[in-house]
Amino acid sequence: MLGQWNSAVTSYYVLIGSSALLLAIGLVMVLSSSSVESLQAGRSPYTIFLDQTKFALVGLPLMLLIARTPVRVIRAMAWPVLAAAIVFQLLVFTPLGRGEGGNRNWVSLPGFSAQPSEAVKLALAVWLGAVLARKLPLLGDWRHALVPVLPVAVVSIGVVLAGHDLGTALVLILLVFGALWVAGVPKRVFAVPLLFGAGTAAVLVVFSKNRVRRITSWLSASCDPTDDCYQTLHGGWGLATGGWGGLGLGASREKWSYLPAAHNDFIFAILGEELGLIGTLLVLALFGLLAFAMIRVIRRHDDAFARITTGAICCWIVGQALINISVVVGLLPVIGVPLPLVSAGGSALIMTMAALGVVIAFARTEPGAAEALAARPSVVRRSLAVLGRTRG
Repeated sequence: MLGQWNSAVTSYYVLIGSSALLLAIGLVMVLSSSSVESLQAGRSPYTIFLDQTKFALVGLPLMLLIARTPVRVIRAMAWPVLAAAIVFQLLVFTPLGRGEGGNRNWVSLPGFSAQPSEAVKLALAVWLGAVLARKLPLLGDWRHALVPVLPVAVVSIGVVLAGHDLGTALVLILLVFGALWVAGVPKRVFAVPLLFGAGTAAVLVVFSKNRVRRITSWLSASCDPTDDCYQTLHGGWGLATGGWGGLGLGASREKWSYLPAAHNDFIFAILGEELGLIGTLLVLALFGLLAFAMIRVIRRHDDAFARITTGAICCWIVGQALINISVVVGLLPVIGVPLPLVSAGGSALIMTMAALGVVIAFARTEPGAAEALAARPSVVRRSLAVLGRTRG
């Protein structure tokens, strides 16, 4: 058993397996958590589920295509993809842009809407990997460590913050720190982006009455359960009601218009209510496996670009998952970030699957992985062999 975990293709299969299971759980929970509100809106109970399935069917071939893309091609696309993502994000400030939940972070195009900030996450992760890998021998000098990384990161995060999307900006900051850490930037250099990030977040909170109320209600011991604490309390009640084994799939009470964003940011509460502690621990374990596989890629890969980009994507996906779950259980104030691969949302799902495709491409090129994968018979050949033995 230990030998299998030390195999050259362990990262590859763990990434694929944990991603597929999280996606499957997400689709089931989106169906369960959204059906009631869809019916109340006069639509089919499967409306949001079918939309999420459609996004998954878009993301799956994209993930597979990127997973088969040579690493050198992914690296070469770093600058143009980041530039395109920033331009796309700027479209939210044109007549094509629209707001939702107090944030202006959507672009309405003919036939569909998209959230450009999700594309900025992936583009920035790849760009950071390409730039920091090229400057790796010079990163001991703070000037090379921060330029051009800090100015470009500030621009990327700034265009997201301009739309008042603090949650996504915090994830982007995590992503930048992950890339710098894996690149081996001296710890003293972290003081500059840390102070800048903390100062920016503090200013954005102070000048937003809504954010101030969220934080004060989170810190308060006597918060109004009908107003500021309503969503957090109902999320906690959902988790508490689930107990060890849950009420059963589809049996949630909170999804009957009691818990806002039941199929989005607070889907973890519905999951805990219906599948209990066992279900929540399963999801945590799957994110743990994702983290394990990505850390394994970082430790084993001989390409600095692959290591740094994987570090950024790991901090994005796993960090965002921890933020979302911490919000639901009350360890953090309500921020407004979805649970990757599980929450409803097309842009987030597609870009997360694309990011996982990038890491899978790196896992395929770990030392010994390409040879091990090439030596294994394909699914088609195995199927034909089985059919041949059956006929014989």
